[in-house]
Amino acid sequence: MKEYDVVVVGSGSAMNVVEALIQENSKVKVAVIDKDEPGGICLTRGCIPSKILLYPAEVLRTVERASEFGISVDVRRVDFKAVMARMRRLIDADIDAIRRGLTRSENIDYYHAPAEFISPYTMKVDEKTIKGKMFLLGAGSRAVIPPIEGLDSAGYITSDNVVWLTERPESLAVVGAGYIAAEYGHFFASMGTKVTIIGRNPQFIADEEPEVSALAMRELGKRIRILTNHEVKKVRRKGGGTGKVLTARDRASGKTVEVQASEVLVAAGRGPTTDILHPEKAGIKTDEHGWFVVNDYLETSQPNVWALGDATGRQLFKHKANYDSQVVYLNAVRKRKVKADYHAVPRAIFTDPEIAAVGLREAEAVKKLGAGNVMVGFYRYEDTAKGEAMNVHDYFVKIIADKETSAILGAHVVGPHASVLIQEIVMAMYTHTRSASSIFEAMHIHPALSEVVERAAGSMVPLEHYHHMLKEYGLEAS
Repeated sequence: MKEYDVVVVGSGSAMNVVEALIQENSKVKVAVIDKDEPGGICLTRGCIPSKILLYPAEVLRTVERASEFGISVDVRRVDFKAVMARMRRLIDADIDAIRRGLTRSENIDYYHAPAEFISPYTMKVDEKTIKGKMFLLGAGSRAVIPPIEGLDSAGYITSDNVVWLTERPESLAVVGAGYIAAEYGHFFASMGTKVTIIGRNPQFIADEEPEVSALAMRELGKRIRILTNHEVKKVRRKGGGTGKVLTARDRASGKTVEVQASEVLVAAGRGPTTDILHPEKAGIKTDEHGWFVVNDYLETSQPNVWALGDATGRQLFKHKANYDSQVVYLNAVRKRKVKADYHAVPRAIFTDPEIAAVGLREAEAVKKLGAGNVMVGFYRYEDTAKGEAMNVHDYFVKIIADKETSAILGAHVVGPHASVLIQEIVMAMYTHTRSASSIFEAMHIHPALSEVVERAAGSMVPLEHYHHMLKEYGLEAS
């Protein structure tokens, strides 16, 4: 049996802790275990490959708008194989670099194999038994597959293996209508695939503000068929060939609709992988869904066993996992007592239009403070000089604040560069006062798109006034 100072499950954000630990202690001995390729979900099949794919889609949509600015451009063809090959080439290079680092490190034993707990602080991996004084559990997540009749026999892909496609499907049915569905729906539609998104929630991208989702559905709906409030009940192969037929039921009317597609992408969310590890044998608690239960310091029910990133089930974003790794480092290595603070975790959806948000939604703010204590700052892109130059319409910034203190509670952006614009608001939410006035009072470059954030921060109105504006502009959710 081999013993280690630290045993790490997963080679994603937990490696931030390992790298810092090795720099401080050149004699530390670490086991890094990952049954998948090294680098974590983000690099191998998540945010990085998907964003490499989505950038060509963004370029294509930009070129298609060129005529609005007096530029005549023809797109002769889209080389799907080249787009996919470029993505794989880039991520493969990063994966290989990480693998070399893991295998060459004097401090690390790298186990590219499944592992499971057999008792507290003890695991079986690659037919070996190992023990650790400290465990870092960054086990990630996996695609959730809903129990749909015939799905397994008909065949499907998920965000975990879509990156390995070499041939563009002529048509694609996406089961789910959240972040992953919106992004890959946008990508494949841009590549020339006929896309249908089928979501069981009445609202498209249900985690976003209703008016943001409505605008995104309107714009994406120009290129993609989007069915909300529909649940896929059955999938079958079409006439024994490779085509597939999905039967979906309208949850309101009970009527069924058939969707034909050459491929099915299941994008119904992410779930835990903890069952593989058998944490119960190590005295490590999981919740009713299977996520690791952690305290405010990210320590599990077993002392000196820490969990981070997707494995905790809290906001499954790479930047949040990186933040978790900082908290774990300070608590586990530095022996500090630092609580994880998730009051301002930003998120972005790289679709067309781009969407970004941070903090509370309006309904959550109202539930917390009451409608009379919530103010909203709202401004449209087109009402700034840069927005007018870009010839964009209806896109906007929405900032939700506490009426009494002006503290920002949340913000929502829909439109070009939303993921960049949201950052100014995130930074304000990390100041002592979290006040919207810190944005409005700061000097902004004119004419730059950041002015839309500045003006939203400086135009706070009561909720009733805000919804009147939405109705006036035709932006209210139906």
